[in-house]
Amino acid sequence: MFRIFLKEINSFLDSLIGYAVVGVFLVAMGLLMWVFPETSVLDYGFADMETLFTLGPFVFIFLVPAITMRSFAEERKLGTLEWLLTKPLSEGSIVAGKFLASVFLVLVALAPTVIYYFTLSRLGNPPGNVDTSGVIGSYIGLFLLGAAFCAIGIFSSALVTNQIVAFLLAAFISFFLYTGFESASQLVTDGSTALWIRQLGIQYHFESLGRGLIDSRDLVYFAGVSGMLLLAAKTVLSSRSW
Repeated sequence: MFRIFLKEINSFLDSLIGYAVVGVFLVAMGLLMWVFPETSVLDYGFADMETLFTLGPFVFIFLVPAITMRSFAEERKLGTLEWLLTKPLSEGSIVAGKFLASVFLVLVALAPTVIYYFTLSRLGNPPGNVDTSGVIGSYIGLFLLGAAFCAIGIFSSALVTNQIVAFLLAAFISFFLYTGFESASQLVTDGSTALWIRQLGIQYHFESLGRGLIDSRDLVYFAGVSGMLLLAAKTVLSSRSW
């Protein structure tokens, strides 16, 4: 698994994909947080990072699939997937290595945005007037959400043979799991049923972590979603190696 992880990281560094993803995310979030008047925290008047944690997931919906779309689709195109499967590596370790490399790139993209927190902390009146617990919870939620999107992308790339199709499929599934259940719950009049439907979606658990309370149920949810999708990717890979 570690060898696959290093191989993927080197592949990201040798191409423009890794740099482009990190660069686009930072530029997009920087413009949204500080420049565009509709979303700028400077015009909002409150020292919080709501823009990052509200719009960040939608940026991830498109950027994370760009990271993962090549995971298995390109391996098949280059004819290296069969070579990998002949090595003393299990399908699970191959999937896990590619997943961890994608998650690492998401973490690299998120890390520089911590500067926003310290900047807002200095701009607050009085200085330091920022909901730190909420920021920490939201960062954890955004990282786990990015990891879940990575698992979706790995599964999509294992399922199809074309990178563009893998990108579109991963973006669609990510968007549906993030907003679909939330939208469906609004069509239900019964409050308990609507809440149950909301709890099936990613957005509910992401927003729950953003309140600053780290609930084990939210952590288990993200781990379960990622784990099931990675298991599905392993199953698809195993079936194609017979």
